[in-house]
Amino acid sequence: MPLHRRALLALAAAPAIARAQAGFPDRPVRLIVPFAPGGNADTVGRVVAPKLSERLGQPVVVENRAGAAGNVAATAFARMKPDGLVVFLGSNGPLTVNPLIQANLGYDPARDFTPVGLIVRTPNVLAVHRSLPAQTLAELIALGKAQPGAITTGSSGNGSTSHLAIESLNAATGAGLQHVPYGSGGAMAPDLIAGNIKAGMTEISTALPLHREGVVRILATGSARRLAVIPDVPTFEEAGVPGFRAAAFIGIVVPAGTPPEVVAVLAAALGAAVADPGNRQRLGEMGSEMASAEEARPAGFAAFLEKETAWTRAAVERAGLRAG
Repeated sequence: MPLHRRALLALAAAPAIARAQAGFPDRPVRLIVPFAPGGNADTVGRVVAPKLSERLGQPVVVENRAGAAGNVAATAFARMKPDGLVVFLGSNGPLTVNPLIQANLGYDPARDFTPVGLIVRTPNVLAVHRSLPAQTLAELIALGKAQPGAITTGSSGNGSTSHLAIESLNAATGAGLQHVPYGSGGAMAPDLIAGNIKAGMTEISTALPLHREGVVRILATGSARRLAVIPDVPTFEEAGVPGFRAAAFIGIVVPAGTPPEVVAVLAAALGAAVADPGNRQRLGEMGSEMASAEEARPAGFAAFLEKETAWTRAAVERAGLRAG
């Protein structure tokens, strides 16, 4: 059953939220982040956790479980007890990308997870080490064509949105960027700072501080329009790659079978975290776009996931990637 239909049926069947609130949660809630500390997902999780804790009346403890582009944590999470006391910070990799490019995942997002709500979209950007002579995306592409494979370009891992963006860019331009996978944007950053890799495709939240310090240069953003935090940097489309988009999304899911009244309580807490002015300001300053009120609800997030999966499938086909 499609995610959005399951979410609607669950909410329609939910008893009064007040009844669930009387007993849930009665213990701390674990928020599983399927990537290493320091990356975009980890940052978003730690920003929203205090407001979730405030609304739920229990501590919300962030727990990092990195590995295989989110698959290690997602596979384990799919088998956890559906009581709402452990929630998963889902993103493109484990929810929409990996099912299309990796065989034998060990879990099925549509079957094993129930959406709670979207938190943010965070555009990917292409950043280069300051030693690289390319000052524009066009210059980088020309350099890559002249030296195929010489421009080592880090991503958040095999199957991540940033990996998909690198392959899509190569397919669209012939840039010949050499993909180097890491466990997260945060794990990639030290090598990019040191110049051990020449470029990185990563979330703007990871690259922006380095860009401002002059350690790297952001050449283009994967957003639909220029970002207010770096208004002088063009989008990929403006820089000559028509229709190019690349953004990570972050949201929360729970195991399938979680009682609908528990999902409703979690969704109410997440909605408050997304609407919180402090959270919106902090994440906005990092270049992220907060979810709408509808997207922060179970049905809205489920519909978003269906559209995102369709977009990802098209991107995977354009990049020539195959499940394996």
